[in-house]
Amino acid sequence: MSQYRARPPAVPTTLIDDAVVRVIRWDFEPGADTGHHVHGFGYVVVPMTDCRFLLEEADGERRVDVAKGAAYRREAGVAHNVVNAGAEPMSFIEIEYK
Repeated sequence: MSQYRARPPAVPTTLIDDAVVRVIRWDFEPGADTGHHVHGFGYVVVPMTDCRFLLEEADGERRVDVAKGAAYRREAGVAHNVVNAGAEPMSFIEIEYK
């Protein structure tokens, strides 16, 4: 894989990482992405801002808008790249349960 990125990286800040949960705050400038990754744990996402997601997945890409505070949950094994498709910075809290 190339060391060069076409997009700026999202910034993760680990808030808690213990035997029970990992809590990470993700901050994205417009156009920033997480890089492709696979979730090893189930997780909950709580948007801290309105989020305009571009989700790049194995079967294509899709856009999803999630309002500030509108939590959602996904199972372990999700593989994707998350991109801020909006014109404003966005952030969310990701809570992985171990």
